[in-house]
Amino acid sequence: MSDLSCGLLVIGSGPGGYVCAIRAAQLGIDTVIVEADAPGGTCLNVGCIPSKAIIHAADEFAKICNVADSNSKLGISASHPAIDIASTMQWKNTLVGQLKGGVSGLLKKAGVKQINGVARFRDGKHVLVSLSTGESLIQAENIVIATGSEPVDLPTLPFGEHVMSSTEALALTELPATLAVVGGGYIGLELGTAFAKLGCEVTVVESASHILPLFDAKLSAVVRNRLEHLGVRLLTQTKALEHDAQLKQLLIDIDGKHQKITAEKVLLTIGRRSR
Repeated sequence: MSDLSCGLLVIGSGPGGYVCAIRAAQLGIDTVIVEADAPGGTCLNVGCIPSKAIIHAADEFAKICNVADSNSKLGISASHPAIDIASTMQWKNTLVGQLKGGVSGLLKKAGVKQINGVARFRDGKHVLVSLSTGESLIQAENIVIATGSEPVDLPTLPFGEHVMSSTEALALTELPATLAVVGGGYIGLELGTAFAKLGCEVTVVESASHILPLFDAKLSAVVRNRLEHLGVRLLTQTKALEHDAQLKQLLIDIDGKHQKITAEKVLLTIGRRSR
């Protein structure tokens, strides 16, 4: 690709980046958007949209399980339901793919030039973009950085095959029998609830005094009651230390005392950092 110049360069095509680029183009500004991965950013590809799809599937599965386990006065019965999580994930991927195409279509309709590559600054007006075919230089009068964030792991719990971020959790093709969710914020509780409804034995580990620590304790108590009703085990004022993949155990610290809980996989949802 030859070198380019534009009035506005947007780095990152998540909800912040692509909306900015579309609006700028609509206002008549010559706009280029650079994305290293797929259009739509974290929210569309590995965040809000796919998580809500899996939550919806889990809700539907739980409804069928409840019907199968109940004695209907109408005489209706059902055999024990099963879920093919690989097929569920494929359905989710299809939805995400359609929406990604929609984002690209909106950018194209607005006249935004889309480039897939990794951007790095040469100076305040010039950005080098690494492409599959080489490198391109973009000169821009104005630059918007909308690169978003990425999940944070822990030194003793690095991401890997058995310790996941929400990204890997939303791509599982087999359900773990036991799952420890480290972090009792809304992301961990949403996914923890979904996996519990899908049949996993879920334990939530939170270092604060109550789940949803950024909210009032009385409000989080309502969520706690619902989670406990679903069979989710909640451990507050508890620190996650290390995971033993071979023994399928997570070492935790409760009031200075070490204990082990069963966990085939660990979902780490302690926060995100800027890219």
